[in-house]
Amino acid sequence: MDLSQIYQLYFHDVYLFLKSLSCSEHLAEEITQETFHKALRSLHQFDGQKDIRAWLFTIARNTYYTQYRKQQRLTQLSDDDVAQNTGVTILEQISNEEEAFSIHQFLHNMEEPYKEVFTLRVFGELSFRRIGQLFGKNDSWARVTFYRAKQKIIAHMEVLHHDNQSPFSN
Repeated sequence: MDLSQIYQLYFHDVYLFLKSLSCSEHLAEEITQETFHKALRSLHQFDGQKDIRAWLFTIARNTYYTQYRKQQRLTQLSDDDVAQNTGVTILEQISNEEEAFSIHQFLHNMEEPYKEVFTLRVFGELSFRRIGQLFGKNDSWARVTFYRAKQKIIAHMEVLHHDNQSPFSN
């Protein structure tokens, strides 16, 4: 299969996956294009053992995270700008961003297949049946694996919230 066929078959799936990650149509389009550009450069390395869509999603996810980290370094807002424009203090925004980053970081370090199943379900918006097909399993396996991944994330967040509570608060 050549890249033009791959592009036609999977562009929309990769775009929707990135749109769910970025919440931005423009950014999703940009990163989708970059994903296929990277896929073209490394198509010779694709061994065919995995589903091509899962391979593209991996490239897309890594490209998004790289873009996200780059954007975080470039974004420097003052307390006044944030409070004036949104009514949210910089401390609240940092807290929310840090919590989201912590979840992404935990997900990035999560063991397989939990990481990929969770990513495909939440960010890729794939059905359990499709996820099961990607792994050569059934939809029940995908459902259970997703549930376990979600439980791991919840447990991680509970530990974070517990660690961040002051011993002096009621």
